[in-house]
Amino acid sequence: MREGRADPSGAVPLPDYVIEVEGLSKTFGDRVVVRDLSMRVKRGQIYGFLGPNGSGKTTTIRMLCGLLTPDAGRGSCLGLDILTQSRAIRRHVGYMTQKFSLYADLSVRENLEFVARIYGVPNPVAAAKEAVERLGLAGRDEQLAGSLSGGWKQRLALGACILPSPQLLLLDEPTAGVDPKARREFWAQIHALAAEGLTVLVSTHYMDEAERCHEIAYIAYGELLAQGTVEQVVAGAGLSTWSVTGGDPAALARELLDRPGVELVAPFGASVHVGGHDAAALEAAIAPFRGRPELTWRKDEPTLEDVFIDLMNRSRDNFR
Repeated sequence: MREGRADPSGAVPLPDYVIEVEGLSKTFGDRVVVRDLSMRVKRGQIYGFLGPNGSGKTTTIRMLCGLLTPDAGRGSCLGLDILTQSRAIRRHVGYMTQKFSLYADLSVRENLEFVARIYGVPNPVAAAKEAVERLGLAGRDEQLAGSLSGGWKQRLALGACILPSPQLLLLDEPTAGVDPKARREFWAQIHALAAEGLTVLVSTHYMDEAERCHEIAYIAYGELLAQGTVEQVVAGAGLSTWSVTGGDPAALARELLDRPGVELVAPFGASVHVGGHDAAALEAAIAPFRGRPELTWRKDEPTLEDVFIDLMNRSRDNFR
């Protein structure tokens, strides 16, 4: 176990790396859902987990918090062994699933008080009231959870997760289907929690959310393909990119797609991003198009979304 700072609550010593795993693998039937995955998450970080549907993100999260046992690999979570101390890990982890899992026919207050009692939180009534105030749920505390909008349900679910004062928060696509304003407010809460020392691992499909994370990891079909800060992941992709506007973007994208040297074609509104790993081959490929008067070309920097699409294009779908 890596030595870390003492936890003022006396619960579990806080290691410098809250998550350290090596070679994690998980198979269901004849399908390898997670293959030889290694990662480290520092204490107090917001760590983003990106990848397409079916890529193994949820399976990895469940292995980290002790809900699934890996078939191979080793590691620790909160300084505890994920193979032999999974029960102890679960006592100190808040896990927010994709699906709203609280009681729809109980009020906001009743849900929070129930969770507080289940986890043995001292003075459940006061703890629930504090959570209501902290997450901006005041005035909705008597509203039935099932009648809340998606954004308010996510706030309630987050409040339930942090009631037992976890040391690690695992959020599995927490803002899927939530409007942009609610997503921004939700992330403000996440950053406030991280500023207090809580470590957060969050899976997401949204590039703007990934850019709010201290570090990110990209997993595709069970394999970890990239990790680091957003800047490191973008630079490590080695993409050369151009933006082109004018004409018919959809028709232009179809023309460019099969050109040698073009590995990425992604329409963005009225423009098209064109990319490849060989800058010279890419420039040769687009040269015949640059003489068209209706088109305006601009050398551009690759975005995280460009990298995401490029990694997806080069990944092997293990469910095919």
